[in-house]
Amino acid sequence: MRERMSRRQVLGIGGALGLVAAGGLSSAAALSRRPASTGAELRSAVPLPPAFQVPLPLPPVLSGADRYEIVQREVTAEILPGVPTRLWTYGGTFPGPTIESRRGHAITVAHRNELPVPTVVHLHGGRTPAESDGYPTDLVLPSGWEHHAHGMHDPRAVTSNVTREYTFPLDQRPTLLWYHDHRMDFTAPAVWRGLAGMHLVRDDAEESLGLPSGVRELPLLIADRAFAADGSLAYPSIDPSLTMRPGVEEPYLAGVLGDVVLVNGAPWPVHEVDAARYRLRILNASNARHYDLEAVLDDGRRLDLVQIGADQGLLSTPVTHRHLPIAPAERYDVIADFGRVAVGSRVRIVNRASTGRTRDVLAFHVVRKAADPSRIPDVLSDDLPRWQRSEAVRTRDFAFRAGQMGDGHCWLIGGRPFAPDRTDVTTRLGDVELWRLVADVHHPVHLHLAGFRILSRGGREPLPSDAGLKDTVSLRPGESAEIITRFDGYRGRYLFHCHNAEHEDMGMMANLEIT
Repeated sequence: MRERMSRRQVLGIGGALGLVAAGGLSSAAALSRRPASTGAELRSAVPLPPAFQVPLPLPPVLSGADRYEIVQREVTAEILPGVPTRLWTYGGTFPGPTIESRRGHAITVAHRNELPVPTVVHLHGGRTPAESDGYPTDLVLPSGWEHHAHGMHDPRAVTSNVTREYTFPLDQRPTLLWYHDHRMDFTAPAVWRGLAGMHLVRDDAEESLGLPSGVRELPLLIADRAFAADGSLAYPSIDPSLTMRPGVEEPYLAGVLGDVVLVNGAPWPVHEVDAARYRLRILNASNARHYDLEAVLDDGRRLDLVQIGADQGLLSTPVTHRHLPIAPAERYDVIADFGRVAVGSRVRIVNRASTGRTRDVLAFHVVRKAADPSRIPDVLSDDLPRWQRSEAVRTRDFAFRAGQMGDGHCWLIGGRPFAPDRTDVTTRLGDVELWRLVADVHHPVHLHLAGFRILSRGGREPLPSDAGLKDTVSLRPGESAEIITRFDGYRGRYLFHCHNAEHEDMGMMANLEIT
């Protein structure tokens, strides 16, 4: 069973953030300050390399097959130059292999667990049958596992020994998905140790648009980490074996931030590019860190970021940004036109939401002139759903906040912590619903199975970056938002939850039953 946070621990959350008043709940005045991220930062105990020295790696690609096998295993790799680091991986690399699929072409991925703990795989953003969605108690047990399985108090849990096959129909709009561990109570440390990878869905219509492609399309998984003195990944688990007792040490209850920014597993990398347009498929795979990305030349000039897609695929029309906020689990499809800068220039991607070393993210060095046949069409897609408020058959309200349960505290949705044997929301297949969400601190809220549109923030228009079809909405401190969705695809048990991974592990999930 999940252990509750003590009152002292929850007050520690607020004390670290300046968000909890003497009565234990957030004050409006404190929330109005809106810190850049919710959480506390770990400091590395090894020397860190200078930024923009390590080449940007690209994960291996799996494509063209109906079935893949991925072994989850521990490896030693060099993330910081000259420093060996133990990682938990999909297929021996961090990130894991990027799977490329075609829309409507079903694939099966067999995951074999050779790690010392149970795992669960969730394809984030996938329109996936419930039995393959990676419910947190549907564990894949390692060989010889003898510890108590956290899913055993869930009568609907389906466990597998060593190997499980996940089937993904992929009958959905082309987009960047990602897969990661989703084990109940232990998602955060498992993802921190390396269990994350990307999955691209493509189709003919998107490929006919003339967008940058080939070597000028770059999948970018951004994640912050910290390193211990022995080169291992530092993480403040109460139980570092991740076998029995979930949770993190007291200063990090609101979220774990690292002091090293990795892109595709490399610290502050650099990539050589042509003077041409590039398509950047950006994923924030950090546990808790938020970014506000901006492209800056060394002379201080800024390069526009042209957004063409969101979590669930292409926008209707492009949206131009000077900077782009991205919360944990969000994805953005962006065009950067390096043809607008001189050969020899360096373009840095920086995080306006941070200072010091974590302000830097990655850099591009424009090294040569080249022909560029790509374009950005005025119209990108005409298949976005246009749900109207009048179509909603019901409206629901959910509050995401820290609160008291009995003699303890935890992260709550609607005043309750997660319980796998309880149904929180029941809806019918095909129903359109309007959800009103409100947060105390940063909560990136993710809905499984269904994409949604953001209708409003704080009673006002959505942000420019809210365009398109989403599956994760970034709620800022004290903020409310309205989303609208249609529950189609499959019946079964799904989830919605905060994607601050520490919040998720400490109770901020809820069950959604589609009948």
